[in-house]
Amino acid sequence: MKIIGNSQNEILLIALPGENAQVGDYLLVDERDKEAKLVIQIYEESYLEAPGLAETIVREELIQSSTQGVEADPYEIRSLSLLLRDAKLLRCKVRGVASQEGFTTAGRYLPSRVLSIIKKLSYGELTQITRSSNSKKIRIGETADGTHLEIPVNQLDGRLTIITGKKESGKSHLAKLLSAGISDLGALVIVFDLNDEYSSLQLTRRGSASKLAGRLVKLEPGRSLRFTLSYLGKHCVVNVLHHVLDMPGASLREFMRIWDFLDSTNSLTMRSFGAAIESWRCNEFVRDALFARHYSLLSTQLITDSLAGSVTIEGILAELKTGGMIILALDECSSLTRRITVEVILSKLLDLLEKDRIPPIFLFAEEAHLYLRETYWDDLVTRMRHFGIFSTFVTNQPGAIQDNVYRQADNIFLFNFTNENDLEMISRASVTDSETIKKLASMLPPRTCLALGSVVNELPVIFRVAPTEMVTLGETKSFFRVREEGNRDLLGRSASPAAISTQA
Repeated sequence: MKIIGNSQNEILLIALPGENAQVGDYLLVDERDKEAKLVIQIYEESYLEAPGLAETIVREELIQSSTQGVEADPYEIRSLSLLLRDAKLLRCKVRGVASQEGFTTAGRYLPSRVLSIIKKLSYGELTQITRSSNSKKIRIGETADGTHLEIPVNQLDGRLTIITGKKESGKSHLAKLLSAGISDLGALVIVFDLNDEYSSLQLTRRGSASKLAGRLVKLEPGRSLRFTLSYLGKHCVVNVLHHVLDMPGASLREFMRIWDFLDSTNSLTMRSFGAAIESWRCNEFVRDALFARHYSLLSTQLITDSLAGSVTIEGILAELKTGGMIILALDECSSLTRRITVEVILSKLLDLLEKDRIPPIFLFAEEAHLYLRETYWDDLVTRMRHFGIFSTFVTNQPGAIQDNVYRQADNIFLFNFTNENDLEMISRASVTDSETIKKLASMLPPRTCLALGSVVNELPVIFRVAPTEMVTLGETKSFFRVREEGNRDLLGRSASPAAISTQA
């Protein structure tokens, strides 16, 4: 490979057949008389367009197809022509400069086209050059050269992470690897699980207990997850009424007066609230609004008057002394219950963290576009991470996430996307140039991801997501595949040979 030109932050290379370099690879530009070395990455490849090459190819093919006999080529001109036909033009982005002082992404210089030697870098060599973090790491995949990709956990700690891509590309699988790895290292993880995929992580594919067995707690709103009003507190319930149930200001003021009255008489229950609303002196429209919200809260069964049937977040976390995962199973919830549960958990976590009653929390929001609202998520990414809530959003609709959230993202794991609008939105959020993101993301195969951000030292890395021994679920159900695997009937039950012959 040789340098043939440059354009702004780009280096143009020519690669002859046999020189194994592909899109996503990192290269080192080394000049023998210089200590500094340029680190570049291939982001696009095409055929070299030499003047008159297309006419030469057409002419040779026409002559070869119309002329029979032995072709004389004593000077082996045809072999040179074939090499020229397959020569590739590699467009590379400059990622930084490596020297004895270290690696910097700010440095730039124009290398020599004559003296420069181009060397392909493995991911292991790249991490040595960039001197990546020595903190504990989580293995999440494998790069094209077979090197294990391990990301430092301290680059997820205190950070905002986004995992996005088209459906069935492998987003949830990567989220499970990250959450399981963080939990295994002793951290506390809370997952908003909309499809009941995470509870199976306590088992391996062989049916034995996984490393998360005994450290995974599944809670279902209205069943194993219920709170008392006194535990939630006025501020939390007001947030629910305002952000989720859209209670008008006049009704909200009357609600707070009723709350203060019941709290002073030590009768803060849902039953007493209903009775107080009925006898409260207020406008009839306000009374109707209070009753409507009261019934909405009752319908979720998330709030109980029984102290024995309630739980506390700090009590559950206290049981996970060596780290673990709390799974909030939202798969059987109504849309209203789901939104109320999310608001309650976020408000209560912030309250507990402000009072220093629980340690910092890693929060994974699956299918975040279904309940992500600007009101409280904007507060989450701007203020809550200072108190100790570190969020990971998983979504196949990047347009559902506000621009101000993207601008604060520290890490982005991007699976295949071909939609220009989606790629444009993501490229605005990353420090990586938009050309790289658009070119690389549109060519990613399934289960292959482009990592951006601090977890890879701001150097874009393509990797294939690693398999896991744990049961991850999350696969799309298929009618015909179920019928073909084990000869099952419409309800998924195994059909006997006699039944099959009868059906035939």
